[in-house]
Amino acid sequence: MTFDPASFVFTPQAAPSEIRASTVLPARRENVEFTTEDGKVLLGELALPESGEVTATLITLHPLPTHGGFMDSHVYRKASYRLPALAGVAVLRFNTRGTQSPRGTSDGEFEEGIGERYDVEAAVRFAVERGLPNRWLVGWSFGTELALMYGAVEPVASEIEGAVLLSPPLHRATDVHLKEWAESGKPLTVLVPEHDDYLQPVEAARRFSLVPQARLVGVDGAKHLWVGEKYATRVLNEIVDDVTRAGAGVDGLPREWAGSVANA
Repeated sequence: MTFDPASFVFTPQAAPSEIRASTVLPARRENVEFTTEDGKVLLGELALPESGEVTATLITLHPLPTHGGFMDSHVYRKASYRLPALAGVAVLRFNTRGTQSPRGTSDGEFEEGIGERYDVEAAVRFAVERGLPNRWLVGWSFGTELALMYGAVEPVASEIEGAVLLSPPLHRATDVHLKEWAESGKPLTVLVPEHDDYLQPVEAARRFSLVPQARLVGVDGAKHLWVGEKYATRVLNEIVDDVTRAGAGVDGLPREWAGSVANA
């Protein structure tokens, strides 16, 4: 059965409570689907602030589906649970072609990042057509490859502000793609775990030196999958700092919530 985000049950609180890994804050959530240029129907979810302006839009590109990556990979799930309420940020998550999650399975099959170009283009086009402002690609692992390969060229480049990369392996993305980002002049933030399995901060600094405007952040203690609430929180704070005018604040996003909450 397809998961319905409207099934979350929100309960008022008598006092503020700590935001935990499973805490879901209020938002307008809907299942969405969109079709690629080559005819694949992709399934996803859009989470919007309950009220007020949308300060930024995250178009998330998930880790490698052949190794367990999908739209519900934990950092993106937590982004959709928290950022609409805490920062006014819209979060679009979706399964690339052939990828399965509780939302359902997108059409097609994994194409090693080649056919997925159409997936990136379709997601950005969906965000544009929905009128979602201040659009940013956020890639994680395999998703960083898609952001680097297709984010700085048309038809995507003119429709996004920049990108945030989490744990880039730089396997499929090459120096050619890095130079395209450099030429685009678009902001690029690169979060690299100290103990990453594929690319660690020193080598990442060397590789990304091809992109003068890139901001590279080595994160002490973190690993490729950003396991642990401490590291997921760090990622969300860095993203909000980059994509919104107000940022996450000196102390980061709030760690407590006084309104209604649900649990995932």
